[in-house]
Amino acid sequence: MSNKLQQIEDTIVHPITSTTRNFYFLVLGLLIPIGIGLYGWIVQLRDGLGVTGLSHRIFWGIYISNFIFFIGISYSGTLISAVLRLTNSGWRTPLTRMAEAITVIGIAVGFSMILIDMGRPDRVFLVPVASRLQSPLFWDMLSVSTYLMGSLIYFLLPMIPDMAIMRDRYANVGGLRYRIYRFLSMGWKGTETQKHYMERGISIMSLILIPIAVMCHTVIAFIFAMTWRVGWHSTIFGPYFVVAAIFSGTAAIIVAMAVIRWVYGFQEYITVKHFKNLGMILFVLLALYFYFTVTEYFTTAYRAAVPDMELMTALLFESYAVYFWTFMIFGMIIPGLMIMWVGFRYDDERAVNMLFVASLLVVIGMWIKRYIIIVPALARPFVEQEWTLYNPSWVEVWITLAGFAGFILIFALIVKFFPILSIWELQEEEEHRIEAEKNLYNKYKEKYNTIEPAKPLDPDT
Repeated sequence: MSNKLQQIEDTIVHPITSTTRNFYFLVLGLLIPIGIGLYGWIVQLRDGLGVTGLSHRIFWGIYISNFIFFIGISYSGTLISAVLRLTNSGWRTPLTRMAEAITVIGIAVGFSMILIDMGRPDRVFLVPVASRLQSPLFWDMLSVSTYLMGSLIYFLLPMIPDMAIMRDRYANVGGLRYRIYRFLSMGWKGTETQKHYMERGISIMSLILIPIAVMCHTVIAFIFAMTWRVGWHSTIFGPYFVVAAIFSGTAAIIVAMAVIRWVYGFQEYITVKHFKNLGMILFVLLALYFYFTVTEYFTTAYRAAVPDMELMTALLFESYAVYFWTFMIFGMIIPGLMIMWVGFRYDDERAVNMLFVASLLVVIGMWIKRYIIIVPALARPFVEQEWTLYNPSWVEVWITLAGFAGFILIFALIVKFFPILSIWELQEEEEHRIEAEKNLYNKYKEKYNTIEPAKPLDPDT
């Protein structure tokens, strides 16, 4: 192995083999909200959903907002990583592992919110046996569980060569880590046959997961769109939810990339080019989602049905206006202007900083958007009644904070125990680059050696 290839391996493995006090402080800080959220869930299991702000009219609240949000974040690994792999985009290598990790974690945390929202989590086992085939909730469970298993395979499959590298590094040390790495490496020896089947498997899983991911979030949209409730019964909810998921997932990748780059000093592998490329994708998705948003509200306002206008008034001018305009201004308009400013002005670290802030605003804004999709539509009365008020209780707030803390904690543990950048793919890129330079050098050398030396000039002429 050349010095450059060994340097790639050592640099990426260094966060795993080194021990820092900051990591333990991070884990401790995240365990505090997780512990309080776990206590809140125990209280909810003991006393029932009455400890929440939910009621017989607003039966979905912050838990379902979290569910849609985390499932949307999970799109980062599937549609971004899978599409970039299939198109063989050379700049994708440093971000695919992070995207795939975010996918698995997002689905797991999102699914946990469903269990919490059920009140009786044991009833989840009744869904496959007692549900009706016509129920969108049954479709949802089927699609989410399929999406989780496929994403887990897609996450682990490209990691096999890196697990073999970690296995060999810990071979003399032994212990639990060595046994885990040995199990996950699946006897990898790096033969041409193994490489062929692994790359073939990755390509097949990329093709399979893209339609599964689209179907999964479309089915989640159907849970709302299949009802007659004002604000939900819309034919565009399927593509609207899918675009929203890709939009928030791309922003989540940029945030994760920036943090990993700053903490571990991966500037050589995660460059400004990667951020600007993802920034362009994010801007296109922002424009598309803005189009869907304007179309949704414009058609509702143009139709001007009384129930629709009551909901629109509450969103734009009354009780939910703060949430709506926070989402529009800080979740879409300001990030869009920041991305355009980066595209026209910056090609250095300032681009990374601005794209990080813009993406963080998008992530926060998209959570708010999920909230205002659910709660205002449920708060509006069907008959001559007052609007229902929904105020999340401390149980819901702390369980939500625990969900976000759990997401960050699992991601931090993956970074600590597994290579967050794909070592073998970066090494392959470096080998291809060296081979291309050699070929170019040999080409020019051959051309130079075949040129006949110039004849000396005749002094008489």
